[in-house]
Amino acid sequence: MIKNLLNHQTKNITSAAAILAVTSLFSALLGLFRDRLLAGKFGAGDELDIYYAAFRIPDFIAMTLIMGAIGAAIVPVFSQYLVKGRKDALEFLSNLLNLFLFISITTCAILFIFTPQLISLIAPGFLAEKKELTVLLTRIMFLSPLLLGISNIISAILRVFQRFLITSLSPIMYNLGIILGILFFVPRIGLQGLAWGVALGGFLHLLIQVPILTQVGFRPKKIFNFTQPGFREVIKLTIPRSIGLAASQINLVVITAIASKLASGSIAVFNLAESLSRPLLTFIGVAFSTAAFPTLSLAFSKGDGGKFSRVFSSAFSKIIFLILPLSLLLFLLRELIVKIILKSGKFGLVDIHLTATCLGMFSLGVFAQSLILLIAKAFYATHDTKIPAIASVIGMLLNIGLCFLFIWLFSFPNFFQENLINFFNLQNLEEIQVIGLPLAISLSAIFQFLILFFLFWKKIYGKPI
Repeated sequence: MIKNLLNHQTKNITSAAAILAVTSLFSALLGLFRDRLLAGKFGAGDELDIYYAAFRIPDFIAMTLIMGAIGAAIVPVFSQYLVKGRKDALEFLSNLLNLFLFISITTCAILFIFTPQLISLIAPGFLAEKKELTVLLTRIMFLSPLLLGISNIISAILRVFQRFLITSLSPIMYNLGIILGILFFVPRIGLQGLAWGVALGGFLHLLIQVPILTQVGFRPKKIFNFTQPGFREVIKLTIPRSIGLAASQINLVVITAIASKLASGSIAVFNLAESLSRPLLTFIGVAFSTAAFPTLSLAFSKGDGGKFSRVFSSAFSKIIFLILPLSLLLFLLRELIVKIILKSGKFGLVDIHLTATCLGMFSLGVFAQSLILLIAKAFYATHDTKIPAIASVIGMLLNIGLCFLFIWLFSFPNFFQENLINFFNLQNLEEIQVIGLPLAISLSAIFQFLILFFLFWKKIYGKPI
């Protein structure tokens, strides 16, 4: 009965989005519990700075190498194969998994060797001992992109077969792995237990999906063909998408580098605030864009422009209807949310005020980030990965410029600084420069959304708005 439940086939986009939303909410609650454990055990200090900085390189690899292929290419190309026949589609998948596993292992092995040099670039403010521990955690975490990469490819394929329930349970397993690391590994082996918890989460993320993949008929085969037409199409579509994702990851790398030179705990405050804003993005933006993507891809493959437009318009309006009021609530209740979720152990009042202010800054751009996800997926469904990539690069450049501008503006008394201090009641805090980082992200996201929406409207309807 459990296998039948996990193998449940979703019938329409609304029910798929509902499944993704509910399971994403549960995963988000586990994520909040994870953050509470982290905040209470370590506080906003050097330990969490190390942990979050160690994420940067493995995340960069996972997002640009694997997630780029999934978001931009695998679903549309697999959908084309599936229209022709399931046997060819599954052979394409087997070859794809083999090749991407080889590419991922090779990439991570090279980066493993040069991790110390990369950490010097990512966290230039870290001194010797802090840097050494960051290198150790990063090397352990290189297991994560390998496991999550294969697992997310499987997730993308299962969504084409409308198995949204099982794919939406995987992030829950990932968070459980990290929580187990905090509760059981850290007391025994120290901070590196967090990295092993991340690796365990990646393994569980993959493990839960494998049985259902076999249910749809997949069997691994010894295919290793770089010249396969489908694989060449994936690479062609992946490169622009990976550039776009690399742009967003470079944003985080730059922010980590900047924050490493600010007050101790700045990296932790930024990441904890971002984590608190993420459930809203996941619950609405990710849920609806993920649910709509396979249908948009199939509609485009079949040449059904009317259905494509209806699906996009429906998802767009639902995101707007839900995200705007919830973003406002997140902004108004930011202090209360941080106190309820993170106030424990070593996480004090100064940490609470700074994290709540950063959360308020993030809430300003959540609506734009959600709509960017949907519009980008609509472009990918039409096999156009260049426009979202260009928009991402423009957004990255704007964000980096704004980060340096706001850090500078918060470094000395001025009209802008004084008004924000008064509005957010930060008079008793000495080091507040970190709040400029999420503000830069929100403003650049709004600008990127406007660019994408204008270009998408022009592409689909052939005229400016």
